[in-house]
Amino acid sequence: MVGESGRVTSKEICRCFDQYKVRPPHVVRFHGQRQDTASAAWHRLLELVEEAAADGREEFRPLAELSPDERRQIITLPPTIAKLTEVKHLMLYGSNLVRIPPEIGAMTSLQKFTPYTSNRLHWFPYELTRCRRLRASTVSTRSLYGNVKIRPPFPPLQPGRASTHDLDVSGLDPKVWGADAIRACGVCDRPITEAGLHQVWISLPVGTDVLPLLVNACSPACVDALPAPAEGYVPTPHTGGPGVVQPRADYAKEI
Repeated sequence: MVGESGRVTSKEICRCFDQYKVRPPHVVRFHGQRQDTASAAWHRLLELVEEAAADGREEFRPLAELSPDERRQIITLPPTIAKLTEVKHLMLYGSNLVRIPPEIGAMTSLQKFTPYTSNRLHWFPYELTRCRRLRASTVSTRSLYGNVKIRPPFPPLQPGRASTHDLDVSGLDPKVWGADAIRACGVCDRPITEAGLHQVWISLPVGTDVLPLLVNACSPACVDALPAPAEGYVPTPHTGGPGVVQPRADYAKEI
């Protein structure tokens, strides 16, 4: 549910995670919405990105310059955020976002990341680890897949591989793949080729939080090259779904 301020209320996050409590076989799914790229809100966001890239600003607060109705229409950020190489603080407080594009990895000056109370952001792209200067983050951790408090399950990833043909610009269902297009390996940055797509989840420290990251890899070798997951989380990269055994939730430990 979206409140009058344009932010998603706590009831929305409850609906997302209650899926695995009430619907056997306890499977959660990615948000399946597609961004309306024809809307005035989207075009205004594109303008704001270009303005920020042109003036080299160090803090970017795009949603503050949109109306509540416009903010509700924005469910992702444009790939052009790759141009924001001078931005040190990305402020996305109270957004309606359901995913962040992998191009955030090009924001190499990023030091502070604030998507706090963006309660529909349950995961982040592995490319966020390319922001080597990122030291501070403020994330609503209870909204995250695999969080230590309640350990909600991860959406199952597709077995096997997706061919290059399957990865056409508009050929993917976001509810299944987490995106409507996947073009490059999140580990080595090579194009996804006929060898196909290998998707895995991994939980890693990013900024001041441990985040669930979706890896889109081009090969088993790139999956093998991933770092060790954070202590206290699933100890290996995995493909999600109800069969993944997670450590006991903190709330369960307190009972």
